[in-house]
Amino acid sequence: MDRTLPLSALQHYLYCPRQCALIHVEKVWEENRFTAEGRLLHLRADAGGAGRRGGVVQDRAVPLRSDRLGLYGVADVVELRPGPDGREAPYPVEYKRGSPKIEDWDRVQLCAQALCLEEMLGVTVPEGAIFYGKPRRRERVVFDAPLREAVERHCRELHAMIEAAATPEPVPGKLCRGCSLRDACMPGTSRHVESYLQRGLDP
Repeated sequence: MDRTLPLSALQHYLYCPRQCALIHVEKVWEENRFTAEGRLLHLRADAGGAGRRGGVVQDRAVPLRSDRLGLYGVADVVELRPGPDGREAPYPVEYKRGSPKIEDWDRVQLCAQALCLEEMLGVTVPEGAIFYGKPRRRERVVFDAPLREAVERHCRELHAMIEAAATPEPVPGKLCRGCSLRDACMPGTSRHVESYLQRGLDP
């Protein structure tokens, strides 16, 4: 990859390519209640260094990087747990403020963290977990072949969009309601303007 992007860019891209381009191409950022709550949750998760939880070794705010995927970032928590072969394997844990989702956005982001760990450490990372703030419980995530392939595919798409410096047109939908960039994005506006201009040009 010609350019290394933050892991957060991958999650932004999965949520909405236009949101991702506004943040990482046009450098637009606005905060709302949801982003502020998420930021505070990550700060709490990242606080402190190595420790133990229920006898499991934990390391917090672990730097990550993959030159192959062109990604860098920080894992909230990496635990050491017995792998399939009985040896200890890294077990990434990502903290999210909301609830579990049907879509794979969060699972793809976590799998990307696992692929970074694999490249950095030369080990296999078979699974991890996402801690969701609303139910206050973990969701176990197995890093199977389809999920790994999704990470590879979306990373290629993300880099292509960023390298082209192309901001997609807005696609209004239910995701717009919770987006902190709604005012900057103006979903639906460009279509209305285009329709207005077209009426003016029609004979």
